[in-house]
Amino acid sequence: MSNTLDASGAGSDAPNLDFAGTTPYEDYVQADVLTHLQHLRSDDPGEMVFLVTTQVMELWFTVIVHEWETAAKAVREDDLSVATDALKRSLRELEALNASWRPLAHLTPAQFNSYRGALGEGSGFQSAMYRRMEFLLGDKSASMLVPHRGAPRVHAELEKALYEPSLYDEVLRLLARRGLPVPSAALDRDLSQRYEPSAGVEAVWTALYADPDAHPDLHRLGEVMTDVAELVWRWRNDHLVATRRAMGAKTGTGGSAGVAWLEKRATKNVFPELWTARSHV
Repeated sequence: MSNTLDASGAGSDAPNLDFAGTTPYEDYVQADVLTHLQHLRSDDPGEMVFLVTTQVMELWFTVIVHEWETAAKAVREDDLSVATDALKRSLRELEALNASWRPLAHLTPAQFNSYRGALGEGSGFQSAMYRRMEFLLGDKSASMLVPHRGAPRVHAELEKALYEPSLYDEVLRLLARRGLPVPSAALDRDLSQRYEPSAGVEAVWTALYADPDAHPDLHRLGEVMTDVAELVWRWRNDHLVATRRAMGAKTGTGGSAGVAWLEKRATKNVFPELWTARSHV
C-alpha cells in the first residue's frame, strides 16, 4: 500500500517513497556525503559560501579534466567527432565554473578578512585537480608537484600528467599526421616543460585559417580550442578581479604573490598560436 500512496494519500501514479535502505538518488549522487563536507573554522557566517563555492569549483575542475582527457585520447585516435563533442561540453562546464566566482566577486576586504585566517596556509594554487587542468593546457611545471609530496596517490597522478602529452600536444601531432608541416621541435619537445610558442606552428595555423575548406574538420577543431582558451582566459581574469576586490595587493594565502602572480597568469594565452595566427590571415 505504501508504494502506491504519496504523503497525502494520492493515487497509484505517485512516486515510490518507501525504500528498504537509502534512496537510489542518494546511492548514486552521495548527497549526504557532499553536504557534510563543510567543516567551518570560524564563526563568520560568510565562511560557508566561500567554502562551498571552492568545493563546487573543485567538482567542476574534475569534470573538465575528464572532458579534456577524453578529447586528448580521441584526438590521439583520430576520432575528431568524440574529441569535438567533449570539448564542446567543456565549454558549458567552463561557463559554469566561471559563474562560480559570482558569490565571491564582491567580497570587501573586511568581509574576507573575517574568515581569511581560517585558511591558514591554504591557497588555490595548491589544488591538484586545477593543476591537472593546467597541465592538460600545456602549462607545466615540475615544481608544482612539490606541495603534493605528502599525498602519494595525488602526487603520482600529477607526475603522470606532467610527462604525458597535453591536449595541445595531441592536436599538433594530429596536424602532423595530416601532412601539415608542424616543426619537429614542437613534436619532440620535453613534455614535462611548459609549452612555448613556435613560429612554425603559427604558420601551420595561419595556413589552416587562410583556407578553411582545405581541412574543415581541423578548422572546426581549432575554433573549439579557441573557445576553450577564451573561457580559460576569462576564468583567470575573474579570479584576478575577485582577488583584487577582496584583498588588494597584499600577499596571497599560502605565501603566494597574490594579485601580482594572478596578473602574470592573466596575460598568458592558452594555445598561443591559435591567437597569433589570426594576425596573418
